[in-house]
Amino acid sequence: MEFNNKVVIVTGAATGIGKASALEFARQGAKVVVVTGNNVAGGEATVREIKETGGEASFIQCDVSNEEQVKNMVDKAVELYGRIDCAFNNAGIGPDGVRIPFYPLTELPVDIWDKTMAVNARGCFLCMKYEIPQMLKNGGGAIVNTASVGGLRMAPGFGAYGPSKAAIIAVTRTAAIEYAKQGIRVNVVCPGPTLGTELMKNSMATKSTASAGGDKSGPPIPDGRMGETVDVVNSVLWLCSEQSSHITGHALSVDGGMADIG
Repeated sequence: MEFNNKVVIVTGAATGIGKASALEFARQGAKVVVVTGNNVAGGEATVREIKETGGEASFIQCDVSNEEQVKNMVDKAVELYGRIDCAFNNAGIGPDGVRIPFYPLTELPVDIWDKTMAVNARGCFLCMKYEIPQMLKNGGGAIVNTASVGGLRMAPGFGAYGPSKAAIIAVTRTAAIEYAKQGIRVNVVCPGPTLGTELMKNSMATKSTASAGGDKSGPPIPDGRMGETVDVVNSVLWLCSEQSSHITGHALSVDGGMADIG
């Protein structure tokens, strides 16, 4: 019970990595604040699953790109549980060929660029802006943000996604250096293609990304397999735990070697 009685915020917790992380934090004793934007039904379902297994959780709807909503979300979390010990800022969007098409950079609509940057980069920044002051009141805390292998190596068709994820890595390291001496650790996970995520399900369902000049198969994965949500979840919980107490500002690739040896 590594997180017994710890209060953990998880954004983007309706599906995929976010949901699986929320469930595992709760299994290990945390009180989980489940946060989603549009997928209210999914967020409420995550809370139900946690409670059905004896855990404690609450749902808060929040558009992470909206400063007022983020502030209210963090205030509500503190009102419910009295503190914030950890945060997994996981909410994000990207091209999947279904909801958001793949575009070469010169054909990328400005509204898609703006929306991607708003949810991914701005959303991560806003969450930390309001989470960190609460953690300082506790004498410290741990934050993990979700970037992507796409933030470490660019790919055709991901003209907004890649830069937005690179920005998350940069803002993570900024927060890490600014608050390291005050007991707050800030790290970032960079998943590769991961089964069980909505982006990957939709991307695999599309027949081609030829319009983006890209190869649908993507770069090879050195260890020969697609990632699974549990691979990322284990990394997130480890980075939030005392087992990684001397690690901050780190971008942890969970991608079968794509970023480092691919």
